Amino acid sequence: MEALHLAEALIARASVTPDDGGCQALLGERLQRAGFGCDTLVRGPEDFRVTNLWALRRGARPGPLLAFAGHTDTVPPGPIEHWASDPFVPNRRDGHLYGRGAADMKTSIAAMVVAVEEFVQQHPAHAGGIAFLLTSDEEGPSVDGTVRVVEWLQQQGISLDACIVGEPTSVERLGDTIKNGRRGTLSGRLVVRGVQGHVAYPQLARNPIHELAPALAELVATRWDEGNAYFPPTTWQVSNIHAGTGVGNVIPGELELQFNFRFSSESTPDGLKARVHALLDRHRLDYRLDWTLGGETFLTPPGTLSRALSAAIEAECGVTPALSTTGGTSDGRFIARICPQVVEFGPVNATIHKVDERVAVDDIERLKNIYRRTLEAMLA
Repeated sequence: MEALHLAEALIARASVTPDDGGCQALLGERLQRAGFGCDTLVRGPEDFRVTNLWALRRGARPGPLLAFAGHTDTVPPGPIEHWASDPFVPNRRDGHLYGRGAADMKTSIAAMVVAVEEFVQQHPAHAGGIAFLLTSDEEGPSVDGTVRVVEWLQQQGISLDACIVGEPTSVERLGDTIKNGRRGTLSGRLVVRGVQGHVAYPQLARNPIHELAPALAELVATRWDEGNAYFPPTTWQVSNIHAGTGVGNVIPGELELQFNFRFSSESTPDGLKARVHALLDRHRLDYRLDWTLGGETFLTPPGTLSRALSAAIEAECGVTPALSTTGGTSDGRFIARICPQVVEFGPVNATIHKVDERVAVDDIERLKNIYRRTLEAMLA
């Protein structure tokens, strides 16, 4: 029940991005008692201060450095009156623990910490090392969180051998899915310039909607790549489009379109950019296009970490997990810069970011046991 109690204590600390709400201080105190040295790194401007925690415990014998990573921040709860109970007051009912962050991802962090406490008590002379990398800026812009800790570690010459990120990866039941990579994300803001005019005199204007339409149809129909054994094909999606003055008798002078690539390892950001520009140029558009690279792809092929984690899941849950790279981005994309084996595993994700976010109470103990079993396989 210790992992459940710690999850409740974390949920009770409201920590909407970038506020940590005192979560990392609580966790740091526990980790210090377990023999960890802790460093708190505060980053970001005064109006958006981000709290990061790096904790490290060296073993008595040589071995790999295994890290647990996660975020103590949550998304806002939305209208509190829509919740059946206060989102920042942990509530147990119907076999579930309710509260903002229950699934994403305070339960994972609680399970990780208690699993490490149990492991260290049972194996005080364990091999290798254990680390925690926690941030309060994962649900936000992710500018001064995990990426800053990774840069700080690089400056000190510290690298990781394996890392488990506690993202809620399970789909139908605990243990059915491990994320062993993520697609990259590349966004664009396209402005197509025309000439504004009266709809009755189109010869005196140039309609950017009409001019973009053939190019847009081609963009939608383009097959960017075929994916591979680990990644589905790259996708391109329009997320927003706007033109016009709001009245029906004016040809707009400008159109703005926002889009996003979720790309596989078969494509590169530079290659996708070049193909889009070539297409737009071929259609002779007058345009401006600004790009934002949200994250590169990362992939961990099956290896010692995924095998140890899979065996722990099978032993605890009787489930053989699938390896998947679907979904959005995670901080794993930053950790992969200093770690060859990065996987994500956590509770069922059906209610993340929703009203009445929750996790099954029974799953919390099982999740803790899975993390402990993985430690035993890697470091005992």
